[in-house]
Parts: sequence; structure tokens; C-alpha cells
Amino acid sequence: MNRNYILNWLLVVFFVINSSLYAQTAYIAPELPIIPGKTFVIKDFGAKGDDITDDTRAIQTAIDSAISAGGGKVILTGGSFLCGPLHFSSNLNFCIDSGAVLKMLPKDQYPGGTDQGLDFISGSKLHDIVISGKGTIDGQGSPWWPFAKIEGIKRPRMITFKDCDKILIEQVKLLNAPMFHIAISGKTTNVTVRKVTISAPASDDPVNPSHNTDACDVTGKNILIEDCDVSVGDDNYTCGGNTSDVMIRNNKYGYGHGLSIGSYTRGGVSNFTVENCTFTNTESGIRIKSSRGRGGLVQNITYKNITMTNVGIPILVYSVYENKDRQFRDLKKLSPEVAATLPAETITEQTPIYKDITFQNITATTQKGRRAGLIWGLPEAPISNVVMQNVVIDSDDPFGIYFGKDIKLINCIIRTKVGLNKILTTNANVSIDGKEIK
Repeated sequence: MNRNYILNWLLVVFFVINSSLYAQTAYIAPELPIIPGKTFVIKDFGAKGDDITDDTRAIQTAIDSAISAGGGKVILTGGSFLCGPLHFSSNLNFCIDSGAVLKMLPKDQYPGGTDQGLDFISGSKLHDIVISGKGTIDGQGSPWWPFAKIEGIKRPRMITFKDCDKILIEQVKLLNAPMFHIAISGKTTNVTVRKVTISAPASDDPVNPSHNTDACDVTGKNILIEDCDVSVGDDNYTCGGNTSDVMIRNNKYGYGHGLSIGSYTRGGVSNFTVENCTFTNTESGIRIKSSRGRGGLVQNITYKNITMTNVGIPILVYSVYENKDRQFRDLKKLSPEVAATLPAETITEQTPIYKDITFQNITATTQKGRRAGLIWGLPEAPISNVVMQNVVIDSDDPFGIYFGKDIKLINCIIRTKVGLNKILTTNANVSIDGKEIK
């Protein structure tokens, strides 16, 4: 047999195997919870809903009664219910009707205060959990926000679940959490968040800024975030490592730090899709962030059919998030010459490695004085195999690509003060419509 034929055949086999390993798998919607049909109305357990009485005991008693009955639906009807920390169990639908408001107790009455920062709604190692209804959960977070940067101070998260399966949060309004609004972590599977409104002031609000009020932090497998309206004082969405099979679609994003992956990505993030979303006045639009000592493999990431208006930076993908060197911190002023001085280090299991990322059908305008985007890898781990197709960005400052490999721009229009499709590069292999740029 001809030697060249054998070599060619082996190359084809290698390509097929390699492609199958890294090709994005078809998305499968999360499995939804199944809840028993019994109902438990919290006013039947003594809750007042008068915006004065502490209704914690009555609400927790209703939850415990549902648990004792094997599960069911706990319903809050018309009223304003002041409440402290609640503990969930499996097979529970916690329903807040449209005329009801569940309020976290004010900071000066909240159990544990800033010493403990006890989470408001919590549970671990549970299954089949629903938070539903068209009512509101109000975190009354404003008095907590000024403590964000004080060491030793702890603040409650509004909703937090860990190591759970089959979670559904839908239709509710989440307002002004003291810290994160939704925080789902650990080995959690099958999470759906849909038709949820999440709102808190921007972190740079001139009157009452909120801090670390992340909207939706969901780490795990088989995740769907759809049809939500989000405007907060930190990440609009984020996840950590050990996350895969994520679909984020049809959401409206306002104030916030962007739709993020990271910064801790150890364990990897893969098969992650964002589509049909809008961003308005958001600090970052699309953001992947990590740094040495926090990283892992981030691959098979797709962003498509996205519109951004007046955002700080539309596309930000970088591996230098926690670098303490001041010259690398100001991303607005970062130049190719400065980026090129980043020293290489030995690759470890916590080195950020980003590959196989697609940006497709994206239009964006940026805030005054901001750059069109930044893709910034490491000398030892360049960001690789990135495709930008049908991307249109209008910005003052140009797009930067530093330490990148196989970066392709196809039918893109990036208009800046320095001209059309003028990309700033260093240590990067970049092509525009098939022509390599130097």
C-alpha cells in the first residue's frame, strides 16, 4: 500500500476523532421538577402578611408541613410578608402569587446580621424544587450594600441551592438582594430559570449603588436561562468550573458587569450557548474571565444573534483577570506593547485554556471612549480557534487580540476612530476574510 495513502488516511482519522471530541453536542432541555398535588396556604398557618409581623415561623411551618406530607405547593397569597431565613426540602413548589410580596427582614432585624450573613432561601442535596408565581421577593438590600468592601462582613444571598437536581425558578420578581440574587452551585443538574425579572441598582449608580448583586450565578450541568429581564450591580450571569450543557436565550440585560464565564473555571466549562439576547448600558456584554491559579479548559462556546447598545465593551475574553500588575489592569488603555511584556509561566491544571469559541451575528455600539473588544490569552496558553462571523461593532477604540492563535474574522465590520477593521495585535495569528494580518 502507498505510504502517502496511509499517511493521508491516518490524518483523516485523526481529524474525525479530534473533531468528535470537541464538537458541541446537541442541546437537551433540563428535566423539570415533579411536585405532588397537595397545597398549603401560609395564612392557614398564622402568617399575617401585614408588612409588620415577622412571618418566618408561619412560613417555615407551612414548608415543613408540606415536607411531612411528602411534598406539595406552599402558596403565599395577597400581602406583604416579612421573613427571615427559610430552609427548603425536596418535592416543594414555593409559590408567590401576583398579589404577594415576600420581604427579607430589615438588616437590623435579620438573624445573624453581618456576622453570619445567613442565606434567605436555601437547601442542599435536594431534588424537585420550584420557586414560582408572579409575585415578588424583595431583599431590602440597600442597607447591606455599603458593607461590600469591608473585610469580615457577611451578607445574605437571596436564593441559594447546592448539589441539587431539578430546580425551576419561574415568573417571580427578585429585587434588591443584599448580595447575589440566585446562587446555584456544586454538582447541581437540571436547572431552569425562565421569565424571571431580577433588578437592583447598577454598581456605579450615583445615588444608591448596589455591590455584588449578581443576578444569576449557576454552576452545574444541563442549565437553561430564558426569557428573563435582568439589570443589577454585578454579573448578569456567571458560572464557575464543572459547568456544561448551558443554554442562555431570549434574555434582556441592562445594567451589570456582563454575561460571564468565570473567574474560577477549574474543572472546565463546555457546550455553552448564548443566543437571541440584548444588552443595553451593560458594563461588559460577553465576558470570559479567569487567571492563573483559577483556570481550566473553556471550550465549545457559542454566542449568536445578539444586539448590544451603549455597552462598555462588547466582547471581553481574557486570562489575566486577577493580575496584580497595574500596567495590566486598565483594559481601556492596554496596548499591544504592554500586553506583549506579560511573562510566560509553566502550564498547570489551573492555567486558563480557552478554545473553540464562536461569535456570530452580533451587532454592538459602545460607550464613549471604550474599545470594541479584547481577546487576551497567555504566552503559555494562547486563546485558540476563535471565529467571529457577521460581527458589527461601532466603537471609539479598536479591537485588541493578544496571545491568540487561529483567530478568524469573517464578514465583520468593526468601525473605530483608527479605521475599518483595524485590529491591534501582538503574538497573535489573525485573519480577516481569509487574509492574515500582521
